[in-house]
Amino acid sequence: MKTILRGEYGERALDPRREPMHELISTILSQRTTHADEEAAYHELRGLGDWDAIIAAPTAQVAHAIRRSNYPDSKAPRIQQTLMAIRDSPSGYDLDFLRDLPVKDAVKWLTDLPGVGIKTASLVLLFNYHRPVFPVDTHVHRVTTRVGAIPKMGEQAAHRALLKVLPSDPPFLYELHVNLLRHGQRVCSWTSPKCSVCVLRERCDAYALFDGKVPSWKE
Repeated sequence: MKTILRGEYGERALDPRREPMHELISTILSQRTTHADEEAAYHELRGLGDWDAIIAAPTAQVAHAIRRSNYPDSKAPRIQQTLMAIRDSPSGYDLDFLRDLPVKDAVKWLTDLPGVGIKTASLVLLFNYHRPVFPVDTHVHRVTTRVGAIPKMGEQAAHRALLKVLPSDPPFLYELHVNLLRHGQRVCSWTSPKCSVCVLRERCDAYALFDGKVPSWKE
């Protein structure tokens, strides 16, 4: 599947796209939000000042700053609580200690933060620290379920299930994540999948059921 997707969307090098705190807070903002609105919300949030200033700001002001992100009134207090927990940790806003923690411990440290789930933790660990984790967002979850890579399950369970069948190779995991995300956005959408142009259709259980073909995604 990775090879097929690479042919369609290109090879993806594992390079941090932004610094760890930016990745963490932006991913919280991205929940149920477009990439453009996420970026706009983050930019305006940082307009309030450094992380300490954002903590000290009235929560209503933080919510206004991130208003282009969906559910700003619930995200604003969680962001402030997360920033306070990080500020008060031994390393403060420097998250580089996550590079050397056992993966299980690094995931737990991040998911213990308010408003941080397994997807957000996995993105930070893979993108910034090249740890062998596999972020599963709604697009990755949808595509991998439809093709039959995993049975139907929740997104949180899908993180564990996919890691069991994928190589523990961060560059592999990164490229597969990014290209599955693109495929879910462009072709395998929730309501109107474009099966006629899908490069995975011959290996897709859902397409096989629809078209009467024998699934071949495991071959």
